[in-house]
Amino acid sequence: MQALVLKPAPVQDRKANGPKQPPRYDALDLSTVKVNASESASDSTTTLVNLHAAALNHRDVFIRQGLYPRIVPESVLGSDGAGVRADTGERVLINPSFNWASDPLGPEDPEKYGMLGLLPFPGTFATQIRVPHRLVHPIPSHLSFTEAAALPLAGLTAWRATFTRGEVSDGKCVLVSGIGGGVALFALQFAVAAGAKVFVTSSSPEKIQRAVALGATGGVNYKDADWVKKLQALLPKPLDTVIDGAGGDSIAGYVKLLRTGGRLVTYGSTTGPTATLVLPSIFLKQITILGSTMGNEVEFKAMTEFVAEHRIRPVVSKVFEGLANYEQAFQEMRNGSQFGKLVIRILPETDKAKF
Repeated sequence: MQALVLKPAPVQDRKANGPKQPPRYDALDLSTVKVNASESASDSTTTLVNLHAAALNHRDVFIRQGLYPRIVPESVLGSDGAGVRADTGERVLINPSFNWASDPLGPEDPEKYGMLGLLPFPGTFATQIRVPHRLVHPIPSHLSFTEAAALPLAGLTAWRATFTRGEVSDGKCVLVSGIGGGVALFALQFAVAAGAKVFVTSSSPEKIQRAVALGATGGVNYKDADWVKKLQALLPKPLDTVIDGAGGDSIAGYVKLLRTGGRLVTYGSTTGPTATLVLPSIFLKQITILGSTMGNEVEFKAMTEFVAEHRIRPVVSKVFEGLANYEQAFQEMRNGSQFGKLVIRILPETDKAKF
């Protein structure tokens, strides 16, 4: 099979030019490699999938920059993928979350937990992949391969943050920060479908307008010095839940906007890994702060069923044709201007639901 294989430069080469060397950004090589795990068609525990599309995540960029833990050279990158089962021809997508069955608190054995896209687990930037049967799910009938490939990682992360941790439901007042990224957009779409009143933040007025078109009630620019007051004026009541992937200084503002007993769910820290909090503002308001990332197999199944029931379409920002054009996709991700997911179409779209 063809696959994009991680080829980190030797440590001595990275140090050769001293402090003036450019930031680390490891190469990928489009290579012919063996399908992961057993290549036997009779393997009783795994399914071979012929991949039609794969989507990027910030994680893929972080790996190439050396900013991700446990990086393994020769890994096939990619966590999101959709295609066709080689044995039945069924259209399927793949749960990228390995070794987390059903515990609502976290992986049953954190040491064994992992995700597609780093060895010992396979990756989706390839023409084929073999994964355990239980991680293969039918594509909702209204989605194309391109849209389905955009769903797994961001959809699962958003599902857990929104419902398992955030307890969003009909009538709740919700804030989704940093609208435009894959997880934030799915959180918006899921919460709206559940009947919540959703507000957003962004540094881009255009992205706020696009979020409103997707069902958001309104939004504010978080770069405005008075963004908290502006959002407070829009809210019909204090927030029940904040779903945040930004972190940084905005956390203190979220606490002010939350109702007594509100929930702050954090799944990322794109604007900064630290936050300054006045602790009495937390305990006097009975605020619950919850960390969340990825999700288990039960949550993934529930997420895909919800998408099918509500006919939710993943927002795809741009499509790149063929694995050979991977670098264009990575550059788009690094630029950070996308609204929605970036997808590499491995094979031409052949199903009826076309992007």
